[in-house]
Amino acid sequence: MESAEAVVSRYNVTISGPADAQPMVFAHGFGCDQHMWRLVAPAFADRFRVVLFDFPGSGGAAASGYDPDRHATLQGYADDVLAVLHGLDLHDVVLVGHSVSAMIAALAAVAEPERFDKLVMVGPSPRYVDDVDYVGGFEEQDILEMLDSLASNYLGWSAAMGPAIMGNGERPELGRELTDSFCRMDPSVARRFARVTFLSDLRAQLPRVRTRTLVLQCREDLIAPVEVGEYVRDALPDARLVMLDATGHCPHLSAPEATRAAIDDFVLLAGAGG
Repeated sequence: MESAEAVVSRYNVTISGPADAQPMVFAHGFGCDQHMWRLVAPAFADRFRVVLFDFPGSGGAAASGYDPDRHATLQGYADDVLAVLHGLDLHDVVLVGHSVSAMIAALAAVAEPERFDKLVMVGPSPRYVDDVDYVGGFEEQDILEMLDSLASNYLGWSAAMGPAIMGNGERPELGRELTDSFCRMDPSVARRFARVTFLSDLRAQLPRVRTRTLVLQCREDLIAPVEVGEYVRDALPDARLVMLDATGHCPHLSAPEATRAAIDDFVLLAGAGG
């Protein structure tokens, strides 16, 4: 097991809040970094030990932390989450994951259920491609064409997809922020991470998650439509779905007040045994 100092350096970990409080760990989505949680995470630092980090290939994480073989599956990213928890000796964790990190959180909770108290999944999707009796939101050909576009012209893909994924066209600054975040990512890492993200199928893992879970769903989301949020809720053994009065795939940026309130209500309700 790596030392706390090594983990902090490798994953660019930042910590706030009381040292003896229950840990709340925030995991960012594809093409993002911990800065994306700035409108949500600080609100919990008065009651929780708030931990933020960057996945290898993102933000300020050490470049040496990315391994094409290890990170060829989402389990490699789940192992990153567990490495942070091990290095910092965190237990009874509330893990908040956005987008692909919601599924990464599920894998981590399946691997070490005793380490987690609650999960919060923001815009989760276990499979993006439609299947028999399953609505993922995309045809396989759509995903393959998107991945080809990303591979051939990453900056152009980022400029087109950032605003589309963010939604909230009346607030173009949000789309620009996501585009800029995409553009900061190493294109070779982004290409591989996108392929792993959009071609994964983790539906079979959801019934194995025993941790109490909150699913946060936007009423309009290009990446994870409402049917997907409902599927995740129904597939998890102990989950509740909250429909946010928000649009787009990043409510922690577009609707931070509603996102904070939903997480707060869940933590209080779950903590009270509700």
